[in-house]
Amino acid sequence: MTPSKETKNGVDHHRMFINGEYVESVSGKTIDVHSPTNEELLYTVPNGNIEDANLALQSAKAAQPAWAAMPAVERGTILARFADKIRENREHLARILTMEMGKTYALALGEVDVSADFINFPAQAARRIEGDLLPSDTPNEHIWIHKVPYGVCVGIAAWNFPLALSCRKIGPCLTTGNVMVVKPPSVTPVAVMELGRLAAEAGIPKGVLNLVTGGGSTMGEELVTNKLTRLVTMTGSTATGQEIFRKAAANLTAVRLELGGKAPFILLEDGNVDKAVQAAVDSRHLNSGQVCTCPERFYIHEQVYDEFLSKYTDAVSKLKIGDPMLPDTHIGPKVNAYETEQLEKMVNNAVAQGANLVIGGKRPTGSEFEKGHWYEPTILTECTNDMAIMRDEVFGVVSPIMKVSSFEQALELANDSDYGLAAFLFTNDMRLIQRAVLELEFGEIYVNRPMGEQRQGFHNGHKLSGTGGEDGKYGMDNYLEKKTFYVNFS
Repeated sequence: MTPSKETKNGVDHHRMFINGEYVESVSGKTIDVHSPTNEELLYTVPNGNIEDANLALQSAKAAQPAWAAMPAVERGTILARFADKIRENREHLARILTMEMGKTYALALGEVDVSADFINFPAQAARRIEGDLLPSDTPNEHIWIHKVPYGVCVGIAAWNFPLALSCRKIGPCLTTGNVMVVKPPSVTPVAVMELGRLAAEAGIPKGVLNLVTGGGSTMGEELVTNKLTRLVTMTGSTATGQEIFRKAAANLTAVRLELGGKAPFILLEDGNVDKAVQAAVDSRHLNSGQVCTCPERFYIHEQVYDEFLSKYTDAVSKLKIGDPMLPDTHIGPKVNAYETEQLEKMVNNAVAQGANLVIGGKRPTGSEFEKGHWYEPTILTECTNDMAIMRDEVFGVVSPIMKVSSFEQALELANDSDYGLAAFLFTNDMRLIQRAVLELEFGEIYVNRPMGEQRQGFHNGHKLSGTGGEDGKYGMDNYLEKKTFYVNFS
């Protein structure tokens, strides 16, 4: 096999993985990958185009019949080996994630662990792919509902958890007999590109998994609109998801989207304040706030508002910003300059609209922050629900807080959003928890705990937060089409 990378002018250049081989792009053009910590050039990757996309799709198409014909338990065995290979390369992959994305090394290690789980969980469920046998209205007849793979699938991952989000798609896709072309994000592609080598070592046949890099308007559009593609699964922004939905419509390609969020965090008067504070600190500031399920707007009951604000402000002020490789760092840099500038604009706009800046609201000072993309953890009070800071997704360590007087008010404000991905609720009143089950318009709700979904659950968004969903048996089912047989044996 051609090596996955070579050094050019002192910089590692990582190749694409197509048909079981590491290859260059047809054009020979490249994309630069910079460090968010110090802005230095880290790597280059191929800037693939339409031709490269076609090569990957054709490779996948050729490999799919044999892969689908393989007994599911054999596919699962191979994929379990793939998960083992990911675990064996844990520190190597985590270092890459920290370097290219800026997340803390501890979190990067966790992302590698989760990535292996995302492969292993569906692999272990390979024997549990089920159809149905139904009674017929006709004598001497059965109705069979048989599930079959779509065929060639395309996976598009976001930059905040590139390895985990890619593996979240690869695991169920390949277990169910599909093949996949994965396009990692251009700003954080390298950890994902390393999966090609590990897939080959695990025995995944050539063409079953392909990894390509390139721009969204060229490579990405071809992958979505090509007639060989039968399913697209994407994690990213709502605007990008809507564009993919439109592009996929021409061929009626199946689409699974996990998009933006604006998670409400509701603390009622009977909720455990200390528990809520810790959950808010952990969930809002994980990965420098760059998580789609982070709490993004806080609705705190007036009876516990002052206590929560005091304790939350104290805890947030103690978080350390700095080198993400150091074990005592809580918050690393933002992924790039654009994301930092957008965060800065949103906070400044909120203050101009009347929000009160409690702490933060600026880039940190000091020689260690002269380069890189940094922003202090920020708390805003006196917010109103019509402010952009309470309505638009804020991918960063900003906490806008409102005071509420009742569960009904909090519920109304929480649901007053175009998004419906995640929500948080802190209360010990089971009647209100049951109401939230029925009335909170979100796909994933955390009650009296911080965020963090599990492999056997189902991760899905409502409204503009997506369609489809991932994880568990329902996520596996998203990669299977149904055939209905009316079998008459009279």
